Amino acid sequence: MSVTESEVVIERNGKITAAPGDPARMEAFLPSPCVQNHAANIMPLKSGDILCAWFGGTQEGMADISIYCSRLSSGSKSWEDAVKLSDDPTKSEQNPVLFPAPDGKLWLLWTAQKSGNQDTAFVRYRISEDDGHTWGPIQTLFGPNEGYGSFIRQPIVVLDNGEWLLPVFYCYKKPGTKWVGDDDTSAVKISSDQGQTWADYAVPGSTGCVHMNVEKLNDGTLLALFRSRWADNIYWCHSRDNGRTWTEPAPTELPNNNSSIQFTGLNNGHLAIVYNHRRADQATERRASLYDEIEEEDGPEQEAVAEAEENTSGRKAFWGTPRAPMTLAISEDGGRTWRRKRDLEVGDGYCMTNNSQLGRNREFSYPSIKQGSDGKLHIAFTYFRQAIKYVRVAEDWVRS
Repeated sequence: MSVTESEVVIERNGKITAAPGDPARMEAFLPSPCVQNHAANIMPLKSGDILCAWFGGTQEGMADISIYCSRLSSGSKSWEDAVKLSDDPTKSEQNPVLFPAPDGKLWLLWTAQKSGNQDTAFVRYRISEDDGHTWGPIQTLFGPNEGYGSFIRQPIVVLDNGEWLLPVFYCYKKPGTKWVGDDDTSAVKISSDQGQTWADYAVPGSTGCVHMNVEKLNDGTLLALFRSRWADNIYWCHSRDNGRTWTEPAPTELPNNNSSIQFTGLNNGHLAIVYNHRRADQATERRASLYDEIEEEDGPEQEAVAEAEENTSGRKAFWGTPRAPMTLAISEDGGRTWRRKRDLEVGDGYCMTNNSQLGRNREFSYPSIKQGSDGKLHIAFTYFRQAIKYVRVAEDWVRS
């Protein structure tokens, strides 16, 4: 579906309808009271309900950004009104992750940071014992840390030995500079006591590889796919010892634009991924950073960013590659190849501004995908930084 800024009319009423001209595709815009809505995480529950969490507010990095969640009750044709689940007036709270634990409890994890400074981020959580209808107190899981931030984006994986594995990435900045993403690295946290304590295992050679997404393959291997700060390709690595050691990330055949991806295992052994089929070599503009529109309390840092970019060596994070198209792809060989692809949305993907109040952003980004008990692929993603869009299709909707 190709759209432009002047054509789009976003009715965030939650009603699920067939896409125009495509009755095999069902879709909706989730209800939200916020100007900006971003970073969806979708999760089917054993009850048949589906939850979707995201962050909303004025603009990413602002202190009014909080976590919201909406429910699609089993059999319903409409998403319920969003519920606000966090509210720290001093932090930008981002990147929610839902985790239905084996003991029946539902976890919600997210990050909290000072303004656009991801090096200050730490991880919070709260737990529900009734599938997200009510929630326990907000607690801190990791951090804050001195000198780097802890960030999450992808779901917890329950390993074959019963341990929990949570992918994380660490945000570093050079002394005297502002965080710009050049030095971020990935790791996994593993818990053998249902989230009470966690051990840390680094991914070697992972500088620039973030948003680590882990799935178990049929042979017991853990496959990880990454967003690339260099905006070149989706990267991959694997572990054969329950996440203790990892191969160094290497590029896959799929492009990446320094924006989030997500993949999931299907009941038939296939893998499904949602991502932007674009890389930086197709970009004509570049931003200084993700947060270069936000005025910092200690304003002189912006000048330090430019100086640091001139005087430091090594690869630089590439910000501003258009975030479109939004593509769904299927792998039938454990992620080695992705021969079946179909675009969910097509447009110019303009993302040189994150200010949703101006209405200029036209990105499709930060997708989330899970297979439901109905066998369908349930997908949610950011639409123009204004709404979370939900799409439901069968795997065979993706053409060969």
